[in-house]
Amino acid sequence: MIPPERDAHFVARMEALLALYLAPPDPDVPLICLDEAGKELHAHTRAPQPLTFGQPAREDPEYDRHGSASLFMCCAPHLGWRHVTVTDQRRRVEWAHMMRELVDVHFPNAERLIVVLDNLNTHTYGALYHVFPAPEARRIARKLDLRFTPVHGSWLNIAEIELRVLSDQCLRRRVATREDLAREVTAWVTERNAAGIGVDWRFGPDDARRAMPTVYPEPVCAS
Repeated sequence: MIPPERDAHFVARMEALLALYLAPPDPDVPLICLDEAGKELHAHTRAPQPLTFGQPAREDPEYDRHGSASLFMCCAPHLGWRHVTVTDQRRRVEWAHMMRELVDVHFPNAERLIVVLDNLNTHTYGALYHVFPAPEARRIARKLDLRFTPVHGSWLNIAEIELRVLSDQCLRRRVATREDLAREVTAWVTERNAAGIGVDWRFGPDDARRAMPTVYPEPVCAS
């Protein structure tokens, strides 16, 4: 059995995404990258001690568990724009509502949206029909062009970069409630969008062939 990393389908899908990222942006067809993450909600049992002269900030290792929350990250790398929605779960219901929000609220004038996402079983056009009446699901689906990362290749989704930055800058600390999480994330998004920070993606198909020669399958000639 051919391992996934040597599967020609992996290579084909990877190169298609890399070419998409390097193509000139089309203002009528924005490129959107979407990814999801979870966040454990923990509250302090004792007040943390702030940083003082000669003494680092301290917090008690004990904490109270307050469940968890989910984050839907959408980013438009060419536009320097991102949006994060905080939810209780990340089911097809939440995904479908996120798609409708992209179409109707954030990009109402776009002809369609190219959406890059991974292969979760909730990421389907069928999810729209599960959540909305058929005419509404069809209306939303007609505005979407879903492009999937290859299996075991979620690193190709630019939204993962944004989630990593969000985690490093905002989430590597205790957050007690979903409301607190939403407030912190909104402040981060507002500041980052105001600065127009985009993603300068430079890794193309030729770079992939040089950097990952073992990923590329050997040609098989039919007899």
